[in-house]
Amino acid sequence: MKIKYIWFLACLIGFSACNDKEDFDMTEEEVELPTATPGSADFSNFVALGNSLTAGFTDGALFIAGQNNSLPNILAQQFELVGGGSFTQPLANDNFGGLALAGNRLPGFDPRLVFGGAGPVPLESLIGPVTVSTDIALNNPAGPFNNLGVPGAKSFHLLAPGYGNLGNLLLGLANPYFIRMTGSTPDASVLQLAVTQAPSFFSLWLGTNDVLGYALSGGDGTDPITPVDGPPGVGFNESYGAVIATLAASGAGGVVANIPDVASIPHFTTVPYNPVPLDAGTAAAVNQAYAPYNGGIQAALAALAGTGLFTQEEADSRLINFEASAANAVVIEDESLTDLGAINPAFEGLPKIRQATAEDLIVLPASNFIGTLADPNNPLSVNGVAIPLSDKWVLVPSEQAEISDAIIAFNATISSTANAAGLALVDTNALYLQLSNGGITSGNFTLTSNLVTGGAFSLDGIHPTARGYALIANDFMKAIDATYGSNFEASGNLLDLGNYPTNYSPALQ
Repeated sequence: MKIKYIWFLACLIGFSACNDKEDFDMTEEEVELPTATPGSADFSNFVALGNSLTAGFTDGALFIAGQNNSLPNILAQQFELVGGGSFTQPLANDNFGGLALAGNRLPGFDPRLVFGGAGPVPLESLIGPVTVSTDIALNNPAGPFNNLGVPGAKSFHLLAPGYGNLGNLLLGLANPYFIRMTGSTPDASVLQLAVTQAPSFFSLWLGTNDVLGYALSGGDGTDPITPVDGPPGVGFNESYGAVIATLAASGAGGVVANIPDVASIPHFTTVPYNPVPLDAGTAAAVNQAYAPYNGGIQAALAALAGTGLFTQEEADSRLINFEASAANAVVIEDESLTDLGAINPAFEGLPKIRQATAEDLIVLPASNFIGTLADPNNPLSVNGVAIPLSDKWVLVPSEQAEISDAIIAFNATISSTANAAGLALVDTNALYLQLSNGGITSGNFTLTSNLVTGGAFSLDGIHPTARGYALIANDFMKAIDATYGSNFEASGNLLDLGNYPTNYSPALQ
């Protein structure tokens, strides 16, 4: 029994119906706007630092069209209106996406996602196999680069020497995207490549990966949250402070953005906690299989009554029950549950499992895993039903709290550091929350955080669309106006979101 998640009725309403322009018959009175001015900012040499959100990552990959619509490239085009100079990016070799090493595709660095009619699908599922031509050993572009956004980079990576050295790749100490940028200085850090260019103005959107890796792995511990105050060279506060201090030391102006609530993005909000359809016969069979487990939970509750070690509330939450319904909750592992075997060896065999609730967040890739068979030869081994979903597929409330606490601490550091340095600050956290709570209207478009139909987030459920990056760019310009006295907004030079797409054709090469 394989359960396929139904993608949001996208095939019925069209890919961008919710972003269609409205028709207006009224004629607005023309108002003469002031000439665009930079205020006290100097945009002549703009350098952008950050991670995939700076690089232009979208639809699960880095490719030319996405890079051309990257946040800093969009900003650089507006900066040209007020004295901004050229802006160079380490462009990929094609619009397929993915990376290769000496002619061989790097595992995990695949071509982009596309819309397949009912949801996101790999590009190659529609057009067939492609040759990934962006090869980090054979054809890296020549710098220097104004866009130093490195997909996957955490705060401390911007300070790490050798992070772009091909020789460090197999050691896990180098980033293949940064290898493409270092050229003849493979051991230079991201920060060194930035300051070498003597930027007059910089942007920094950093820190998302310091929590996102933990979230994407379901909080299973394989990619921990960066410590707020950690050992030298690792702690977020030390790393972020060092980056800002170095960039600001030359007198450059800048704009920084804080960390959005990762739990508000569609990667964690799309797959429902209860996607399992069962008829009466199947539900009864599954319940019969869980009867010994349920009996063990009840026995543990009776044995531990009055001790305060195992409550009725927790016992009730751990009982497994399916019914004839199109919306049964999946069964999940939850490490935050009481280890009953540690209390009483008689209950050693009782796993820490329960059915999911609306408080749990199921990661997007689980949509293609729930309902598959753990054992192809055993039709009863259904993942998410008979076989609980492991930690990597779910963010339980305790893990969400860890992420939230870290973001609050990181954002406090970002705010205080930016204010102390006199930099413009963009509250992308508030922007993302608004996208997930009703959406944001700009001009003739309303963007939301809904996957596929919302217009703001790309098909990977993590990174913005080109239109989403344009929306964020407008907030960057507003923040720059407020801090440096420029007038992008007052002069009518904020972006028209309609000029930026929400998807790229599979035919784009």
